[in-house]
Amino acid sequence: MGSKLKILILATIALMCIVLYMTIGSNGNWEYVIPRRGVKVLSIVLTGSAIAFSTVIFQTITNNRILTPSIIGLDSLYVLIQTFMIFTFGSLSFVMLNQHVNFLISISCMVLFSFFLFKLLFNKEDRNIYLLLLIGIVFGTFFSSFTTFMQVLIDPNEFLNVQNRMFASFNNVNTDLLGISIVLIILILLYAYRFYKYLDVLSLGREHAINLGVNYDHVIKNYLIIIAILVSIATALVGPITFLGLLVVNVAHEYMKVHQHKYLITSSILISIIALIGGQLIVERVFTFSTTLSVIINFIGGVYFLYLLLKESKKW
Repeated sequence: MGSKLKILILATIALMCIVLYMTIGSNGNWEYVIPRRGVKVLSIVLTGSAIAFSTVIFQTITNNRILTPSIIGLDSLYVLIQTFMIFTFGSLSFVMLNQHVNFLISISCMVLFSFFLFKLLFNKEDRNIYLLLLIGIVFGTFFSSFTTFMQVLIDPNEFLNVQNRMFASFNNVNTDLLGISIVLIILILLYAYRFYKYLDVLSLGREHAINLGVNYDHVIKNYLIIIAILVSIATALVGPITFLGLLVVNVAHEYMKVHQHKYLITSSILISIIALIGGQLIVERVFTFSTTLSVIINFIGGVYFLYLLLKESKKW
């Protein structure tokens, strides 16, 4: 089966999932159903595309399929930022009530942290990719511990506001941020297109990429900023989904069996949309909102991550 046919099959399944989600249980109330479910579908497409695209790039530049931007502590940092702002200023403060200001603060902090971490590690000739994973986990643990410390001291009523931001939810999408998220993601993807031609070469490794004429450090730095912004936008829009990228990108690799990024990125985005919309449909119709989609995704993704670790360990 050719790669283009596989992409077409995924696109068909994704479209079917969207149609099913939009129509099941509507009972002809289209004026009520379409705007509300349409917002969820749009947020799912944006989130899924941003996470899938950023994870494919991250795994390419790190040459490791068990890594994801969320592993290095970006999700924990987002929760820390939200907790810190509520702990310091309160849930009724300007930075919390004004979603655009909150959005920009979150993105700025995550981008600065990412740039610091990547610059610290990737400028070294003898860099070890597992050192990046280890330091990321340490930072993530530190952020989580500091967050827990503040949550213990925080007012119980304020803690409810913190708790709402700790888990991804497509049921309460911030529509005020939807427009700016679309604009930012389009601008970032247009900017990323400048470096798109280098992806297949970057997957060969640093030495081969440099020998083939790629300005490696320049391209990597730009891609790392792109990754940080995309993950920040997706997290600020719906909340943290730690293992989504790891899950969909590895499934895309197993399904496509190719190394060209034009196929891997497209298939990863489509699989992400299928997983999120299909999962949201199950959460609403089977579990009747008794759980959240992020809990299911993180559970399946966590188990799959352990499987990948054991698989790579046996290969080694």
